Amino acid sequence: MNRAAPEDLPPKLTGKIAPDRIRLMRTPRPPRGLVEGFKSISDASSVISDIMDELGMTGAIGASVLKPTIAGSTLVGPALTVRNILQREHVYETAREHVNRMAEFEAHNLALPGDVVVIDGVAGISNMGGISAQTGKRQGEAGAIVHGGVRDVAHSRRVGYPIWATEITPVTGKWRIETVEINGDIQIAGIRVSPGDIVVADETGVCFIPRGRAEEVLARALEKASSEGRKCDAIDAGVSVADLPTNA
Repeated sequence: MNRAAPEDLPPKLTGKIAPDRIRLMRTPRPPRGLVEGFKSISDASSVISDIMDELGMTGAIGASVLKPTIAGSTLVGPALTVRNILQREHVYETAREHVNRMAEFEAHNLALPGDVVVIDGVAGISNMGGISAQTGKRQGEAGAIVHGGVRDVAHSRRVGYPIWATEITPVTGKWRIETVEINGDIQIAGIRVSPGDIVVADETGVCFIPRGRAEEVLARALEKASSEGRKCDAIDAGVSVADLPTNA
């Protein structure tokens, strides 16, 4: 008897967001070997940023904007997108009534191993806390990118769930934020991100690579990384500066 793979089974929804607000139930999967290829590149965000420049593409954001919560972390995977907005009701009324319209837990529910939760979030407010991060880790996610605040950083560090965020704040989003869409197109610091786009993040920054061009970017990035590796070997071997190989 053949058993369906987990990604083939329809997920049971949590009910935290209306089903018609979920544009795709599953994040598009990257071609075989693509994620591993990007993971093999040292200083990946810098290399990929250069390649995207050469190809006339915009997609790199520095770590001074999206700051990593775990030093030395790297991340590669397809984007599972979430869009948050401010609730319209007064925060103290929603807190008193426990009106929680955040739905990143539905994104965790839909996530497949290796997915990256990318949140177009709200500034000054937490769009993801420690229990949410722990849930994402349990689901096998690679981590999260949040344009907005996050909290409980010690918790997410403790469980080994890396997050790149614009802000850290104790202010909860539970009574302040409404999730209005999952797996639709979002904007992160002016960069359009679609579900299934490849996310590469390290201590230098974050790159969003359009899914349809990811293989092209990877091929050229591997060539550039190899060229830079040869130059580093020449430096270690004592080759004079004047004789070092140049990189195009």
